[in-house]
Amino acid sequence: MAIKLTWLGHASWAIKAGDHHILIDPFLDESPTAPVKADDVAANFILVSHGHFDHMADVAAIANRTGATVVSNFEIATWFASEHGVKSTLGMNLGGGVDLPFGRAKLTVAHHSSQLPDGSYGGNPGGWLLTIGDKKIYFACDTALFSDMQLIGNAGIDLAVLPIGDLFTMGPDDSIEAIKLILPKQVTPSHYNTWPPIAQDATAWAARVKRETIAEPIVVKPGGSIEL
Repeated sequence: MAIKLTWLGHASWAIKAGDHHILIDPFLDESPTAPVKADDVAANFILVSHGHFDHMADVAAIANRTGATVVSNFEIATWFASEHGVKSTLGMNLGGGVDLPFGRAKLTVAHHSSQLPDGSYGGNPGGWLLTIGDKKIYFACDTALFSDMQLIGNAGIDLAVLPIGDLFTMGPDDSIEAIKLILPKQVTPSHYNTWPPIAQDATAWAARVKRETIAEPIVVKPGGSIEL
């Protein structure tokens, strides 16, 4: 199955796998770096890592337009159903996995926070370990560095998507340490250059990845794609 990942700016990603369209943390209409708007994207499944506005602002609008299933932790899935009328939701918890038409999604640990935009409890933040065909893709999402990334890496990661923005997530230094734990074949940065406080030099980061790890760095601009 051909897999194409497109960076939609900030921490938003679109995945096309065969006939399936998966969105990760869509934040498009109010993002200063998104190359598309919420009305422009296709979705069968929307995976939400945690409750912060800049990761789920457009989820309800996209889900209600497309009929996509929203997959997240139990609290967020319930919130979208009760507060935004999303008809198809799937609630999970950390460590759990589910088989979906495109493959398997496992909700992994992330060290962050998860308050919803209205102030309500957003459950535990998470990342995603996706198995699509014979490929394994790890979205660390918003997180600090943590040593159990090594256990996630034991699955054999083809591509890791790691935040490098610093301030709200791990920065470049800790992302290098994360790569050493995860040992992915390829790695790409996320959650940076959206606003000045999380500005980073991705070219310099990629040079460090080449110099200090065994992973192949891939840097794309918003709208750019990676094929696996």
